[in-house]
Amino acid sequence: MEICVSLPKVGWYNAVLQPAFHLPYPDDTLAFVILSTPSMFDKALKPFVNKERLKIIRDPVDQCLSHHLSRVKEKFPDQRVDVMFDYEILPSRKPKFLAQTAAHVAGAAYYYQRKDVKLDPWGKKKIYGVCIHPKYGGWFAIRGLVLFPDIQMPFLEQLAPVDCVSTEEKRIELLEQFNFHWQDGRYRDIIEVKEKYSEEQKAYFATPPAERLRLLGLTQEAERITFH
Repeated sequence: MEICVSLPKVGWYNAVLQPAFHLPYPDDTLAFVILSTPSMFDKALKPFVNKERLKIIRDPVDQCLSHHLSRVKEKFPDQRVDVMFDYEILPSRKPKFLAQTAAHVAGAAYYYQRKDVKLDPWGKKKIYGVCIHPKYGGWFAIRGLVLFPDIQMPFLEQLAPVDCVSTEEKRIELLEQFNFHWQDGRYRDIIEVKEKYSEEQKAYFATPPAERLRLLGLTQEAERITFH
């Protein structure tokens, strides 16, 4: 799968969160944050769909990711490997892990939040944060977390994420676009990017989930899922 992998320790993640969101592993536990890059669509998703065409596919991206991460487990048969996906939630309705926080502490992408703006212009409005990658801008996704509970890395040094939206003006612009105009995707281009989604990929993710199968040529499979 065409991905970026960044290396954090569980302790770095837990240190910046309230106890309710802590991961239940020792601080020095080795983990990997999994990011999908723009080329994932052509290099991983479409080949996966073509290979699995005769099987029922409900969510191509999630099933593609699950397929490739299961192969990671197979590569380490003697190790315990725990995988968490970005879409999974606990019985308490909390997410299994906070994807953007994980990416930030791993040094993969900078998580820009309201607290990063000195002169807050939003008053009582709710403002959500967003991660920006130094190479891909907003044209990427945080897909999962892979943990190796039996591997402890006490001497691993933490790398800070690249602060690629460094001015106050640009940070306000980013959070404004993400919170109030996210549909047009302009926030993704807040910096000059080296690679972005293809027009086909943009159309895919802009399409309601129930209609995406047809864009991948899975019309018959989509109908079978609908009527069974």
